[in-house]
Amino acid sequence: MRLLHTSDWHLGRSFHRESLHDAQRAFLDHLVAVVRDRGVDAVLVAGDVYDRALPGLEAVALFDDVLHRLAGLGVPTVFISGNHDSARRLGVGAGLIGRAGVHLRTDPGECAEPVLLADEHGPVAVYGLPYLEPTLVRERFGLARGGHAAVLGAAMEQVRADLAARPAGTRAVVLAHAFVTGGEPSDSERDIAVGGVAAVPASLFDGVHYAALGHLHGCQTLAPHLRYSGSPLAYSFSEHEHRKSMWLVDLAADGEVTAERVPCPVPRPLARLRGRLDELLTDERYTADEQSWVQATLTDPSRPSEPMERLRRRFPHTLQLLFEPEETAPAASSYAARVGGRTDLEIAEGFLRHVRPGAEPDPQELDWLREGFERVRETTDRKAELPR
Repeated sequence: MRLLHTSDWHLGRSFHRESLHDAQRAFLDHLVAVVRDRGVDAVLVAGDVYDRALPGLEAVALFDDVLHRLAGLGVPTVFISGNHDSARRLGVGAGLIGRAGVHLRTDPGECAEPVLLADEHGPVAVYGLPYLEPTLVRERFGLARGGHAAVLGAAMEQVRADLAARPAGTRAVVLAHAFVTGGEPSDSERDIAVGGVAAVPASLFDGVHYAALGHLHGCQTLAPHLRYSGSPLAYSFSEHEHRKSMWLVDLAADGEVTAERVPCPVPRPLARLRGRLDELLTDERYTADEQSWVQATLTDPSRPSEPMERLRRRFPHTLQLLFEPEETAPAASSYAARVGGRTDLEIAEGFLRHVRPGAEPDPQELDWLREGFERVRETTDRKAELPR
């Protein structure tokens, strides 16, 4: 059986205020073409369909369109909700939509109710485990306490119990949305540590033939049967080295897995540039980045004038500007060492120089500082003289 594993579409998300609507539509066109042209038997979408619980109308329209197109191909599709989705909203009409072969698994109570598929080698049970927030689902799984590992472990126990009751040779596939130990995160995933330890052990997925994971945005393999597809688009500059893709997974008669990465369309490459402004504006090394989405980190000792405007003359798609001035002297080993032997006024003057590199405090500012310290000193002295 050939499975297409994808996740973390985040429909409706932008990239540093740059709309990704057209890029997301192009990805969904690509996904449908892969399903049609590569002989896909089932599509697995491992959560975070939307970027927020209340998606905008454009995002909903994209989702509605791809549902109709996948149903039109007659290829079963299984979705689970992720931590960005509203499980209740995503699951509206699940029973009716399921009749068209599009299966929305958003209810924690349905973890052990698989979508049953079959090929010439026999049955394949596809279990959809939506994102399980510990504080909301502990009671449902009979747990008094515990975090992500506990609730996901309880869900997997239900899966294994159901699988054990099925005909011998039934192959098992699980969709889950979680941070599995050994995975490599990026900056664009929302933290799921609330409610317990964020990471869960890979051993939770023992006993199944393939686990299609979602949540981490980088495509990665934790074991032959345990993979993240990653997001189809980059959603932070920390993903500038990612090669966005989906997994085309072939599940053999004995459950053995072989997988191929299918690249996703790239709307515009990402570039992270670092250096002094004049260097970035003139160095030929950066010619290839002129049409990229750019994050520029300026290391000039003092803030240049109009840096964003000047950068955009060469890099018109500069989206993020950071400042990390070069160190002009070795840093002290601690705050105490840096301020040792200095008066309060000198420390305050040093703070002003630190937050405004290259600019000295003006006389009026120094007068205000002196007046402020004097008033504090007078107040402290009067309190010390009061009887206890």
